Amino acid sequence: MTHPKTRAPRVARIAGLVLVLLTAVSGCSSPQKWDLTNITGIMPQLKFTLTDQDGKTLQASDLRGKIPVLYFGYTNCPDICPTTLATLAQALRKLGAEANAVRILFVSVDPARDTTAVLKSYVQAFGPQFIGLRGDQKELRYLTKRYRVTYGLGKADAHGNYEVSHSSAVFVFDRKGDVRLLGRGTDPAKSYTHDLKQLINDN
Repeated sequence: MTHPKTRAPRVARIAGLVLVLLTAVSGCSSPQKWDLTNITGIMPQLKFTLTDQDGKTLQASDLRGKIPVLYFGYTNCPDICPTTLATLAQALRKLGAEANAVRILFVSVDPARDTTAVLKSYVQAFGPQFIGLRGDQKELRYLTKRYRVTYGLGKADAHGNYEVSHSSAVFVFDRKGDVRLLGRGTDPAKSYTHDLKQLINDN
């Protein structure tokens, strides 16, 4: 029979080992920390059929395996759109080679002026991961309603020019097309870099 005095240290060692193992497991399963707003499960999967800047049909399913980032705007936007896209471009540069896993989807809310040629010239200035997209009013209304985005066209002046109001929301999806994060025009590039890197390496 083992003496009680020799059993106590052995039990203590076993208890200590179990505590170490539980701590290790807990550390491995710790929740991810996001810089952007976590909206996982709040909105539906990415779904659309639009025309890209090369005049080709692009569907959301074509992007499976990539990290899509969805943003609505227009090429004549004087400030918010170019600033937001420049921020995203900066974030991708910080990712280095991993940026190839990301696709920035710039959906025009002004398709009357944003032709495929105009979109192509515009998005090429930000980087190869940027895709310009346009659709007819039915397709556009479907997508904006799906992600609760609003936009409006102002009254045209004598020269046919008009202003466009639109949301500044940036939606980040994972490789399966599930919405994960919400960004704003005021979020810095480092926040996008941090969160995109986690999504890229999330298995």
